[in-house]
Amino acid sequence: MEMFTVKSIGKVRSDESGMRIELEKEFIPALTNLEGFGYINILWWFHQSDTEEACSKLVENSPYKDSPDQLGTFATRSPERPNPIALTCAYITDLDADNGIIGLAYIDAEDGSPVIDIKPYTPSFDRVEDPIVPDWCASWPKSVETSDDFDWSKVFNF
Repeated sequence: MEMFTVKSIGKVRSDESGMRIELEKEFIPALTNLEGFGYINILWWFHQSDTEEACSKLVENSPYKDSPDQLGTFATRSPERPNPIALTCAYITDLDADNGIIGLAYIDAEDGSPVIDIKPYTPSFDRVEDPIVPDWCASWPKSVETSDDFDWSKVFNF
């Protein structure tokens, strides 16, 4: 297996003052002209699942109520995967480019999770108007904006 080196560019922070990304000082210049973008795609590391056992797991018991009983790792967003890389599309609440801080409305990462890359969300590359999904998840919200009001407790087994 070929090995790669991935460098953390910052950390996810989540506390009483909110959710945010705090960049390492050397990467602050990469925020140049991010102003104006409302959303970013954040690639981050599921550091709590960075174990040989978790990275070897290829089939999951489904966490979803109406799905097949088992799903391959690539059919899930599970943290247990060959490379524990996560992707979150997040709304930017504020941007402090001078200090390397990006305020976020929400990110499904633990406090301290390493951030490995950030890309601006652009509809021409990132949006699919008519996505094709299996029947078991076809009733889920069609956008991030409508996900807040969705009753996710009806979807998950936990």
